[in-house]
Amino acid sequence: MEINVASDHAGVYFKSRVLQYLAEKKINAVDLGTNADASVDYPDYGMKVAKLVSEGKVEQGILVCGTGVGMSIVANKFSGVRAALCHNKETAEASRRHNDANILVLGSRVLDVELGLTIVETWLATPFEGGRHQRRLDKITEIEKTLKNAPEIPADTIE
Repeated sequence: MEINVASDHAGVYFKSRVLQYLAEKKINAVDLGTNADASVDYPDYGMKVAKLVSEGKVEQGILVCGTGVGMSIVANKFSGVRAALCHNKETAEASRRHNDANILVLGSRVLDVELGLTIVETWLATPFEGGRHQRRLDKITEIEKTLKNAPEIPADTIE
């Protein structure tokens, strides 16, 4: 298994701890940046991971920014990506078990590192349950297909 990991400037330290944890668990992780505290734009890093997951080049990714909200928004723009912003073990487990989340998103300014690592551990260890949950994911896939093939609606026609 290979996991791609990226962060913006707010998540650099947090990401380094996640990468350390993954290395200790002998999980192959690829760091897609950033690696400095200088301000960067989170979409530039979120889309690196989301694009690779969307294209099926990697199965899973982990993204970190200040709150996790920005990275979640970016990642979920990509077809086939189910990025889950998790704040505790319960949301990590549910995101995998029920939603088959393929990108975990963490907020470095809203979680302490130890809880973040517990979330990573839980997320990685939890399998997708399938069953009724697969039916729901299939509906999401159909929405993505419909939107991909839909004509763009001119902004001036929206009330």
